[in-house]
Amino acid sequence: MRPVLIAFGRALLSQLHFRMLLLTVMPFVVSLVIWGVLLWLGLQPMIDWLHAWFTANDGFGVAANVLGWFNLGAITSVLVPLIAMWVLLPLMILTALVFVGVLAMPMIVRHVGGRHYPDLDKRRGGSIAGSLWIATYSFIVFAVLWLVTLPLSLFPPLTFVIQPVLWGWLTYKVMAYDALAEHADRQEIRDIMRIHRWPLLLIGAIGGAMGAAPTLLWLGGALSVILFPLLAAGAIWLYVLVFVFTGLWFQHYCLGALAAHRAVGRAVVTDAPQMKDIN
Repeated sequence: MRPVLIAFGRALLSQLHFRMLLLTVMPFVVSLVIWGVLLWLGLQPMIDWLHAWFTANDGFGVAANVLGWFNLGAITSVLVPLIAMWVLLPLMILTALVFVGVLAMPMIVRHVGGRHYPDLDKRRGGSIAGSLWIATYSFIVFAVLWLVTLPLSLFPPLTFVIQPVLWGWLTYKVMAYDALAEHADRQEIRDIMRIHRWPLLLIGAIGGAMGAAPTLLWLGGALSVILFPLLAAGAIWLYVLVFVFTGLWFQHYCLGALAAHRAVGRAVVTDAPQMKDIN
């Protein structure tokens, strides 16, 4: 637990560095431009299609009955825009994650490695292809689970459980690999991911809890529909900020674990001849 807390403190200090604060700007701007165009062109057609489908299949009647059981019947009037927003949310997360990984993580690696671990050898066991593969299949699993649990997320108590778990798993799978890719070789990546599985999952879970914060912006019912463009921009920036901080946290922890792992390996190699002479 102590290494996790130490890495958290170091990540917090690193996040306050001017260069790291600037890292939130570029992914946010790129994501905002892309989603501004996509929402301008596709949001209304998507809402119209959903509305037509609900009308043709008596979806509004079924939704009113189900929501009425929980005294949430007022949501029925804005149900279609809310569903559209919740379907788009995983895609916004994906773009934030991709752009942070492409634009921010290389700078995070250089910043943390250069300032705190300048003597740690770079063995480059990871690759861009490996990072893209892990990010792609992890997000597919994440998106499927997101859609399956989407109805449960309409109820705030369950939102605070589902969101951290999903985010924790996603950030653990993606960020840990990226944090080790530059400095560790392939075997070291596997060893660190195996030996430190639970601390890394803990970091991911806490990062998931922080990542659930932007989701609160979508719980405003009709107000969230009216203010959707502003809420979308705010959510994207918060996602980028959380991803950058979580990346710093993983980077500090993983490089510290890698340095300790190599120190243990050197100690074993140094002691081996002495043990042979004793025998």
